[in-house]
Amino acid sequence: MSGRVSGKLALVTGAAQGLGRAHCTYLAREGARVLCTDMNANGAAETAAQINAEMGSGTAYSLQHDVTSQHDWAAAIDAARDQLGGLSVLVNNAGIGVNGNIETCTFEDWRKAFAVNVDSAFLGCQAALPLMKDHQPGSIINISSIAGLIASDTMPAYNASKAAIWMLSKSVALYCAKRGWDIRSNSVHPTFVDTPILDGIGQKAGLEKDVIMGKLARQIPLGRVGEPVDIAMGVVYLASDESRFMTGAELKLDGGISAM
Repeated sequence: MSGRVSGKLALVTGAAQGLGRAHCTYLAREGARVLCTDMNANGAAETAAQINAEMGSGTAYSLQHDVTSQHDWAAAIDAARDQLGGLSVLVNNAGIGVNGNIETCTFEDWRKAFAVNVDSAFLGCQAALPLMKDHQPGSIINISSIAGLIASDTMPAYNASKAAIWMLSKSVALYCAKRGWDIRSNSVHPTFVDTPILDGIGQKAGLEKDVIMGKLARQIPLGRVGEPVDIAMGVVYLASDESRFMTGAELKLDGGISAM
């Protein structure tokens, strides 16, 4: 690796598996030090341990973190200050999928989608900015979804919550820019990615994983489901100074779906 984010200090939520683990891993491989947070404390610790085994002790740390809790966000920022020495990159990755159309989605599920997907990013940006101001240039990276830009009749809660992240990212970008801070804010919009979430979809549908993967791949112009590295390298780009003139924008990593 080439040290594209050398010296960066990053906090990544939802780091126990899937995309979050990939973000942490590739940021570390490119020179960042990383705080891996997740409700799943053991999973976050495993992510950090794997990184430290590869990159050396002190590259990664872990923390149990409920991203819907203001108290936990305060603790996470304190941990970034104490363990990393500051914060220059925030990756709001934690999120959940919620099924159910407008008639079958419960209000409880609707509110849970917004709590985990949107409240977490709002609380994270709000909590992180005071520390990030001391470690500019900075980058806020909010993981949305192509479902935040393209609607489906089967998942209004997911569509709406991911769209909210998209617009929140723009508002934060303008706020920072108008104050003259070198802190950028952008959103990332993946399509289907081969993570444990897809395993759950297959189990619910009673289908083997290769069948599910084939069905999903046929919806993507490039003809394949994404891999975690495909999204993680986009995060590395946004975390790096290579993207220093990019803010308030959306990075579509969707295999061409949004072009149709």
